[in-house]
Amino acid sequence: MRANRVRELWAKRRPVINGWCGIPSAFCAELMAHMGWDSLVVDMQHGIVDYQMMVGMLQAISTTETAPLVRVPWNDPAQIMKALDAGAYGVICPMVNSRAECERFVGACRYAPLGYRSSGPMRAALYGGPDYHEKANETILAFAMIETVEAVRNLDEILSTPGLDAVYVGPSDLSITMGLPPGQDKTEPAMLANLEKVVEACRRHHVKAGVHTGSTAYAKRMIGMGFDFTTVLGDARLLAIAGQQALREMRAEAPAPAATPGGTY
Repeated sequence: MRANRVRELWAKRRPVINGWCGIPSAFCAELMAHMGWDSLVVDMQHGIVDYQMMVGMLQAISTTETAPLVRVPWNDPAQIMKALDAGAYGVICPMVNSRAECERFVGACRYAPLGYRSSGPMRAALYGGPDYHEKANETILAFAMIETVEAVRNLDEILSTPGLDAVYVGPSDLSITMGLPPGQDKTEPAMLANLEKVVEACRRHHVKAGVHTGSTAYAKRMIGMGFDFTTVLGDARLLAIAGQQALREMRAEAPAPAATPGGTY
């Protein structure tokens, strides 16, 4: 079976630099993949990507060694299994707040006897290889999102779920449940304390820790804190930043228009 680059990097004790795809475009996903991200997440929760577009985006990512991951809309076994059958090499599941919810999620990612995933890998076998069914359980990644104070309180129970590979902190939703404004790159002491709790708990349970960030500086700070998987911005935000910067430069430095020969008309 084709190797999972995320697992390869973790085996070398190297942090994974992840990109995010929310623009519903296979070409955009292909551009992102050829930039050299270790992995890319196709976002089906808050973006405007539907199932058929997600399949095309996974196909585009497959032109590179970048690991293709999907964030599903919810902890729904049907959606999880369809994402995996389409070729996702890992699933990020939103709003996992308890051991029972985590078991439901992880079970949908694993074939029996480790779970209850239905057999029918369709495109996944084309991407992964003819031994997909044999090796999928040890290759596919299951990320449970930690997005509430309830989930932080239940960290030890969640992280003790057999088969869970990693957790992924959604800082904006976590901020809301903490009584803070939504957003990323939080520096409030209470938020930083919760992020440290996640890292420490993950180390105790031998589970990897991931987090979403809004800047390279904060992403590096999170790696320094001990996070193993760090998302830096996303395709739409990167496009907006580059476009805004180009416009600022043009409007600040554009020369005055030359006089029209022969006067004005």
